[in-house]
Order: sequence, then C-alpha cells, then structure tokens
Amino acid sequence: MASIESPLLELDGIVKRFGGVVALDGVSLSVDAGTVVGLVGDNGAGKSTLIKVVSGAYQPDAGSLRFGGAPVRIANPRFAKTIGIETVYQDLALVDTLDAAGNIFLGREIVRFGGGPVKVLNKRQMLRSARDLLARLGLELPSSGTEVGMLSGGQRQSVAISRALYTSPKLVVLDEPTSALAVTEARKVLELPRTLASQGVAVILISHTLQDVLDVTDRIVVLRKGRKVADLTTDSTSLEELVTYIVGSERAKGAGYA
Repeated sequence: MASIESPLLELDGIVKRFGGVVALDGVSLSVDAGTVVGLVGDNGAGKSTLIKVVSGAYQPDAGSLRFGGAPVRIANPRFAKTIGIETVYQDLALVDTLDAAGNIFLGREIVRFGGGPVKVLNKRQMLRSARDLLARLGLELPSSGTEVGMLSGGQRQSVAISRALYTSPKLVVLDEPTSALAVTEARKVLELPRTLASQGVAVILISHTLQDVLDVTDRIVVLRKGRKVADLTTDSTSLEELVTYIVGSERAKGAGYA
C-alpha cells in the first residue's frame, strides 16, 4: 500500500568511494512505511554497499539521509537499531548451540534477579516472548531446547527475522533471505515481507531471484555499476524489463536511465 505521508526512509545522492573505486554514485531511494521495496542488480552493482550505508556499517562520502521525516546521520549499526532499522544479513549470525529463544535474546537476556557477573535468566519469559514474536510472523517455535544448528534453513531464517523484530523496528532490511533454501521453504520465507508490511513495517528486500522480488514487492529499484538505473512499480513491470535494466542494454540507455 502506498503511504500518503513522507517516506520513512529517504536517501538523496548517496556517494560511497573505496579509494579510486566509486561503489555508489549519487543513489537516491525512498521507502514508505508498510511497503516492500526490492533492491536488485548484478554482482558489484552496489546493493551490499547501499544497505551497509542504511544500517550504519558504512558512512557515505556525500549525500544525505532522512528517517521519519528528519535528517539523520546513521553513525553505526547500534544507532541504526536505536532509531528503528534492523538488518538481517545473509549469514544470519546465529549461534548454533543455542535454541531459538537463546538466539533471539542473545545479548539482551531477560533476567529474573541478580547483578554483575551472576544473573539468573528468566527462560520462561524469553521462551514465551520468542513464541509471540514468531506468531507475529505466522510461525511456530521449534521444540523448546532444540539447538538452532539442528533447524532447517527456513526455520533459521525465521529465527533471525524474529530476533530483528524484538526491537519493534520501523524498517527491516532482508539480505538474500531465500539463499540456499529449498523451494517449499523459500516460499514460506517470502511470506514474511508481506506480513511485516501489513503490520506497517517498511521492508527492503535484496535478492538475485527476480521472480521472488516480483512476487512480494510494491516497488523495485535497480542498481547498475553503483547507479540507480530504474525505480519501478512492481505491478507495471516484468521479468524481461528487470533483466534489461540490470544488464544495461540499449533499451535502458534509450529510456534515459543509463
């Protein structure tokens, strides 16, 4: 659904250089609350660099950002979380020897009592909260005590997304969420962006699987060689058009996007 208010996230003329290499060359992008925006492009197009600017891992060399209608400098990932931006990277960063609840609350455990180095965790409350978070996504928590390392790829992805939701973010960035998943699990994971959007959360979805992006997004932004070459309404585009912009064919040049 389209927002009638200012975009939640606005990037204007973002430039990022690494020595003599220009990774992002004046990229502008907006994301409304309650929408899913796909970010696509070939390897080296600048997708990873852009989301690291959004998440605070990189600082832009030029350009500006606005979040919630106000200018913002996202100094680091911790600050990004503070203002409501969560990123779920492709590697998930889960601890295989902990269960789902342990991963969701890792570093922010709920304590029953105690201070300093000796604390007693409220495992029951963490388990209950973990189930509530997964239920928000229409998912069920695996058996209590099951180590994350024993879960399927789709279940692990669900745990990682649930961990991000614990802070009640306004924007969630999903980096290749269906990578290496079986078809059935991939389809289940792809329901999550739409579920989040229906709850008012803005979602940026990065994926090399273009049909997946077409299936779940409201808009699709295409990057090529560090530049934005297209910003398309999903309902009005096609797989063939996306490929045209990604590879930089004469059609894209003729349209004035390259």
